[in-house]
Amino acid sequence: MKKSTLITSFLVLVGIVPVFSQTAKPVVVNPRVENLTNPAGIETLQPRLSWQITSTGRSVMQTRYRILVADDPSKLTLATGNMWDTKEVNSEQSLWVPYAGKPLQAGQTYYWKVMVWDNQGGMSEWSSDTARFQMGLMQPADWSNAQWIGYDELDAAKRYVPGIHMPGNSKEYKSIVSGNHVLPLLRKNFAVSKPVKKATAFITGLGQYELHINGVKAGDQFLSPGWTNYDKRVLYNVLDVTSQVTNGNNAIGVMLGNGFFNVPNERYRKTLLAYGNPKLIMKLVVEYTDGTKSEVISDNSWKTAPGPITFSSIYSGEDYNATLEQDGWDKATFNDGAWKAAVVVKAPAGKLVAETGAPVKVMTTFAPQTCAKNSDTTVLFDFGQNASGIIKITVRGQKGQVIRIHPAELLTQEKRVNQKNSGKPYYYSYTCKGTGDEEWTPRFSYYGFRYAEVSYAAPDTIKGKKLTAVITDIKMLHTRNAAQQIGKFECRDDLYNETYALIDWAIKSNMQSVLSDCPHREKLGWLEQTYLMGESIHFNYDIYALYKKIVADMMADQVADGLVPAIAPEYVLFDKDTKDFRDSPEWGSASVILPWLIYQWYGDKTVMQEAWPMMTKYAAYLKSKSNGNILSHGLGDWYDLGPNPPGLSQLTPKELTATAIYYYDLTLLSKMAKMLGKGAEENQYASQAAEVKKAFNAKFYNAGSKKYATGSQTAMTMPLAVGLVEDANKAGIIDALKTDIIANESALTAGDIGFHFLVDGLTKNGNAQMIYDMTSDRKTPGYGFQLDKGATALTESWAALPEVSNNHLMLGHLMQWFFDGAGGIKQEDTSVAYKNFIIAPEPILGLDKGNVYFNSPYGRIYSEWDHQYSFHVFTIQIPVNTTATVYLPTPPNKTILESNTPLAMHREIKPLGYMNGRQVFKLGSGKYKFIIR
Repeated sequence: MKKSTLITSFLVLVGIVPVFSQTAKPVVVNPRVENLTNPAGIETLQPRLSWQITSTGRSVMQTRYRILVADDPSKLTLATGNMWDTKEVNSEQSLWVPYAGKPLQAGQTYYWKVMVWDNQGGMSEWSSDTARFQMGLMQPADWSNAQWIGYDELDAAKRYVPGIHMPGNSKEYKSIVSGNHVLPLLRKNFAVSKPVKKATAFITGLGQYELHINGVKAGDQFLSPGWTNYDKRVLYNVLDVTSQVTNGNNAIGVMLGNGFFNVPNERYRKTLLAYGNPKLIMKLVVEYTDGTKSEVISDNSWKTAPGPITFSSIYSGEDYNATLEQDGWDKATFNDGAWKAAVVVKAPAGKLVAETGAPVKVMTTFAPQTCAKNSDTTVLFDFGQNASGIIKITVRGQKGQVIRIHPAELLTQEKRVNQKNSGKPYYYSYTCKGTGDEEWTPRFSYYGFRYAEVSYAAPDTIKGKKLTAVITDIKMLHTRNAAQQIGKFECRDDLYNETYALIDWAIKSNMQSVLSDCPHREKLGWLEQTYLMGESIHFNYDIYALYKKIVADMMADQVADGLVPAIAPEYVLFDKDTKDFRDSPEWGSASVILPWLIYQWYGDKTVMQEAWPMMTKYAAYLKSKSNGNILSHGLGDWYDLGPNPPGLSQLTPKELTATAIYYYDLTLLSKMAKMLGKGAEENQYASQAAEVKKAFNAKFYNAGSKKYATGSQTAMTMPLAVGLVEDANKAGIIDALKTDIIANESALTAGDIGFHFLVDGLTKNGNAQMIYDMTSDRKTPGYGFQLDKGATALTESWAALPEVSNNHLMLGHLMQWFFDGAGGIKQEDTSVAYKNFIIAPEPILGLDKGNVYFNSPYGRIYSEWDHQYSFHVFTIQIPVNTTATVYLPTPPNKTILESNTPLAMHREIKPLGYMNGRQVFKLGSGKYKFIIR
């Protein structure tokens, strides 16, 4: 027997199994174009291609790649890239590789695949042949003279843009009627006489639309297209309808709703808003197997008639009269002789832009947990979860019988629905046609709710003289942006698992085509939470497309003097008594911070390049508003916990938060200028930042007390987190902050702005344990307090007050701590897209076992910790083509094993020394299990 075999046998016998290097074949997965899977509507002529690699080996890096792009999948099957063949390229790059082949054509679909080689002699197979991307309609001429059509045109005198905030019933606005227009059906017949290869619909309908082909809904979107400032940008969709087009006669049918394009002046309305009456534009392209094409475009040859939706408002619900249905209206056999010709209407001013990101969809279905009669005429359903969504109901009633459904997130003491603080009145109304079981779902409105109160109908099991219609089924359909979930946290502590779910439901409920603050009374894209909650959301969901859209929304709504309003799209103008709600630096600074975050998270530099004019104009605007480099306007630390009801900042001067975020903007602009090769601007913004820092510390820092301003949690940690604290003062400030927190029994006081920086500042400065101490108490206002009051989604106030929203996105910043504090996942300062990252799990007393995972642009990052009495276990996963610096919390004399073998046996694990109570290692890709004894 060979000596090496004897040694191996001995090691196996004593339980020490060495890991020898073996060549493992790399596998290419998750091919993406513009960071999207099989996107349709690409509008750049040089789309960028990305992919991930998996391997069972360790320390695997890509060394070469080859990409093929073809205009026909059959060519790709034969390994022919007739549009582009890169040949073998020596490069590690696997993200954002720009297309450099033959010119791409509008509307055309292209197919691609990639193979890679690694640093260990491995070569992959080709990635899947099914990866594809379809081009959009990039020029007006690409629409083939399609026209905007509708039932009628809005009277120009009734146009209200921007909207009027909370018009109420005041005499000034009472006479304005904008909701009495028809919500139409539109249809068009067309014929197909040859075998079809592919059929594509390029379509948008404002405010929202639903497309049918031959009686079947096309796609699974809800509330399409996404919301924009329609005077600047109008989103359109590209839908594959091949399976719905048949040989012979076909029909297109479209339903239109209002959305934010027209908010009726009835019931509840956050704003009175009218861009125009519902309208659509469409081009259907049918490609045949013989290589020819035909087109159907929207024009006055289409027919239109009023639909069964008689009222629709994004803010107050929807009415549907089933007796007005016209059976088969969206089929080729329908006789539309009584319908009128569609009207060619004025096109919206906004540019048509493809919507390529994840649409809003129905994502989860809830059955009611309980049902009870709560009055002579109503029954109450409890779905058990407060979330954004709609109702799906199946009823049996008499023709003409009206059933109303009032959704709500809270109940009154009398067990009736309570919409007092979520927008009242909001309801769905369904008029029965009396033909047996009738199923209905609202199409153009949604709400945030847990309960549904149904009038004049009940299940068979509940009797009542006035409950005459029978509910045979009812469901809650949770609707949200369909961004893929890419991360998760779980642990042994029920409180933190429930807190994770609490925050996650608020995130999901407010991810629409904007990032709203609440899914009922507002539905507006408030901007501060986009960056304050940004890390929390991005660890859980792929929000690249959503955040790129939000940047475009901000660019569209920036004012001539540089102001970026607090909401985007700016559907309503906050002015006069509410001007701070329009102009608050902590909100508008999203225009600078978001492009930076997108680059950091995903590695896409183009967003910074495109947004550069907006960012620099906003910085100039803030400078013009400053006095001695200090800003003094805005909302400050909104909803902090002080002696008064929550609202405007109580504990922290708004000058401090406004100036601190101004400083942060300038530091980021200096960094971005350097990356974009703008040397003069880099120095300019660095110099401005230094001046602001000097003025800030002179005004707010007290060297005697080691405190900033009032010494509040926000006042102390925001300067710490954004880099305003001089190095010599950090230790004293942290000690003063910790002393105050302990003296206040670890109670939370920071608000919407400050809590993010409290979590960030304490975690980055080695005090993650204090975050646990401040959030693990159920007795004081906070997460556990909300859970004990019955909350199932994060509430607007720390105390879960019933008089404010109970499904709100802000204040969820602990979610970030789950990943970068407890789990320890962070990026190196010089890294983007998690190419080089850190795993430094924090040993939290009370959180002894848990794990987080996060699918980065390169692949899955995993961090698990398990603290036992006599040993600690850390399990880590690092994606191929990346490296990680791992910090294991342990005294220097402790024994560390990896996969039950001594570290000395692992040449792929490179020790970097001992630092701040941690042993530090550099690792390449792979799975590792460290045991510390």
